[in-house]
Amino acid sequence: MLDHESLGVLLQAVQKLDAGFARLPEFESNAPGADRFAEVLAATAERLQNNYPYFHPLYAGQMLKPPHPVARMAYALAMWINPNNHALDGGRATSVISESATGMSKGGRVSSAMEKEAVAEIAGMFGWTNFLGHLCGGGTMANLEALWVGGQLHPGKQILASEQAHYTHRRISGVLQLPFESLPSDALGRMDTEALTKRLERGDVGTVVVTMGTTATGSVDPLPQILALRERHGFRIHADAAYGGYFVLAENLDTEAKCAFAQIGEADSIVIDPHKHGLQPYGCGCVLFRDPGVGRLYKHDSPYTYFSSAEVHLGEISLECSRPGASAAALWATQLLLPLKKGGEFARGLESGRNAALALFEKLKADSRFVTALAPELDILVFAPRGNNASETSAMSRRVFQAAARHDLHLAVAELPIHFWEKKLGDMKRDRDTVTCLRTVLMKPEHLEWADRIWELLSDATSEVLSGKPAVPK
Repeated sequence: MLDHESLGVLLQAVQKLDAGFARLPEFESNAPGADRFAEVLAATAERLQNNYPYFHPLYAGQMLKPPHPVARMAYALAMWINPNNHALDGGRATSVISESATGMSKGGRVSSAMEKEAVAEIAGMFGWTNFLGHLCGGGTMANLEALWVGGQLHPGKQILASEQAHYTHRRISGVLQLPFESLPSDALGRMDTEALTKRLERGDVGTVVVTMGTTATGSVDPLPQILALRERHGFRIHADAAYGGYFVLAENLDTEAKCAFAQIGEADSIVIDPHKHGLQPYGCGCVLFRDPGVGRLYKHDSPYTYFSSAEVHLGEISLECSRPGASAAALWATQLLLPLKKGGEFARGLESGRNAALALFEKLKADSRFVTALAPELDILVFAPRGNNASETSAMSRRVFQAAARHDLHLAVAELPIHFWEKKLGDMKRDRDTVTCLRTVLMKPEHLEWADRIWELLSDATSEVLSGKPAVPK
């Protein structure tokens, strides 16, 4: 079930990498513990068996998309060198990467050049050619850098985000000692622009975080309206597109989401996570700034680090110091195989996940056993078994979650405001302010093919909970 065939391809690539260093004197690695290497790896594999099957289409719970095989292999290949993408220094005078493959043939650390090229392709999705950006450890670090820059440009001013924005924005603001305020969301899980308008009229706002795909529901904040408000009030817009950013390439979005993504390039900064929809291993985040001039805010002097290149080093535009060159190699290889363009194979994978969410949504909507909150804007879907009141529905959601897992279908549980559900609850009693619901993230390209099987298992698990009897496996 796990991919074995790519290991042979990796061996060939290792041999090719090794050939590039053939002129060096031979030596034997004296890594300690070599006599127990196989034993320890076998023990590691045994421990890892206790994970959820994140790689399988029946895992539809959290935002876990398997790295593409070429990303895994490129990452592993780079680990034989283990480059640090802090500086450009560290490469040969003539790059071993062919000019025909990359459009460049320069000295300096090759994995740093790979990072620059890969990041430039990501920025190109948003229409940016003159920008500042780099990879980082993930969305949290990327958002921290974006809000840090916002705080440097608007010191002491308020950071605003919706109540459905990622919880780390509040935490990051605390770390940066910047005031933070959470704004209400509307019934579709998007930032309430009326609430934002009223708050802006009070002034003292430096940055508004616009979430392009919320963690809980995949909702896309109304960026066009927020851009119009920026014209009047002069705040920065930070687009947290850690989850949804790649959907700028998808051509099967509804009108409002499509309009929002069409204007994402007008944000002042953008965060996107290649380790989510970008088919990369953890951790691989990316932060981009529309104005490359913000690089001045990072300025520092490190004569012991930068010594052979007159170009701007990645460590000079990053809050992190040591960063894995292996992440850059994996991303570069993946984008070489699957270019980031509309209509391409990569984009079709995103569209497939959204189609899977829409297909499952239609089945849920037509089944009286379930209540749905909102139609999926991306590939995340939330729903709950219908009960007599919100408390009963919440308890049933947890039981269905457990029953589905017994059928090898792995979902997630979320807690959402009851006003998300108001129009769908009918005569159900509102005896609590939130509803515990089930959540699926159908982000794997295979999920569309498996949508009927997922529905079958979900239906069986729900029948089991409603009847109190185990369903007969089909």
